Amino acid sequence: MDLFEYQARDLFEKYGVPVLPGVIADTPEEARAAAAKIGGVTVVKAQVKVGGRGKAGGVKVAKTADEAEAHARDILGLDIKGHVVQRVMVAAGADIAEEYYFSVLLDRANRTYLSLCSVEGGVEIEQLAEERPDALAKVHVDPLTGIDLDTAREIARQGGFSEELVEKVAPVFVSLYRVFDDEDATLVEVNPLVLTGAGDIIALDGKVSIDENAGFRHPHQAEWAGGEQGDPLEAKAKEHDLNYVKLDGEVGIIGNGAGLVMSTLDVVAYAGEAHGGVKPANFLDIGGGASATVMAAGLDVILGDAQVKSVFVNVFGGITSCDAVANGIVKALEILGDAATKPLVVRLDGNNVEEGRRILAEAAHPLVTLASSMDEGADKAAELAAK
Repeated sequence: MDLFEYQARDLFEKYGVPVLPGVIADTPEEARAAAAKIGGVTVVKAQVKVGGRGKAGGVKVAKTADEAEAHARDILGLDIKGHVVQRVMVAAGADIAEEYYFSVLLDRANRTYLSLCSVEGGVEIEQLAEERPDALAKVHVDPLTGIDLDTAREIARQGGFSEELVEKVAPVFVSLYRVFDDEDATLVEVNPLVLTGAGDIIALDGKVSIDENAGFRHPHQAEWAGGEQGDPLEAKAKEHDLNYVKLDGEVGIIGNGAGLVMSTLDVVAYAGEAHGGVKPANFLDIGGGASATVMAAGLDVILGDAQVKSVFVNVFGGITSCDAVANGIVKALEILGDAATKPLVVRLDGNNVEEGRRILAEAAHPLVTLASSMDEGADKAAELAAK
């Protein structure tokens, strides 16, 4: 579970991480009241679980409460990479002298924890890692010992901090690790961690991902999920017990089995390079059963994404045979009726595949194109999306 920025801010404050005052607002009027309460220069920030908010116009500085209200009116309802802003946080402004980067995360490949640190923050960390890898320190953290003050100092030194700054940021690193460890997080990131003109270290923006498998140890975390105004498509998918994650792309993906869906994402992304950089729009695993009801629910979610231009249904018949999947697709299109308006590319393989293909061919639905392989289907779906 990813937290909104305001939730991460509140969590940081609980653990003694230095943060600025911040108040959430769901209306322009509430934003005005929040800015008046905080006083001085404030920043109105869109609360969505996606990066690039500033470039999309989702972060604006307000010198007065009136400006904060106006900015909130512009930001609320804004679509940022398919995420509609339903809430903003009004935060106190900061006198920023320098910007840094720090994170601690679960390194699944090496079965340990990893800390990333750089004296150069405020930019997309992926860009920094690609263009200037030497500027980003990668320090493995032993889960048994964690990050104490000495370890924090070493991480800061490897990240390029001067000795004076090491002593300032190290205690903050320790507190951020406590958030990571105590809350069973898989990621705690601050970008930027700033040095103010007064010489204070402040976590100006936070990103936290929580391992929901450990939720039984943290009853309070249920409030973060229950009270959030998340993506409506993800909420709709959850209502139908579908494993769905929205991505920033144009080709909707439906598959049965997490492994197959992950492979499909890779193949579509690769095929999309030849069609103007088209990318997958989502992860959607319908599981072992592909009944008409399940397929209709999956298609309904995907077709509700305005960014989706085509859909790639990639199913391997195992427990559920391909003829049942094909019947599910045909009936799903009947159920959706006029709501189904985007082309579907369908690739079936496995148990009873010939019968499944025959059913789809005889149905001859104008939106459906059959593909004989995953590569062919991915390429066709990317081509249709590009058009």
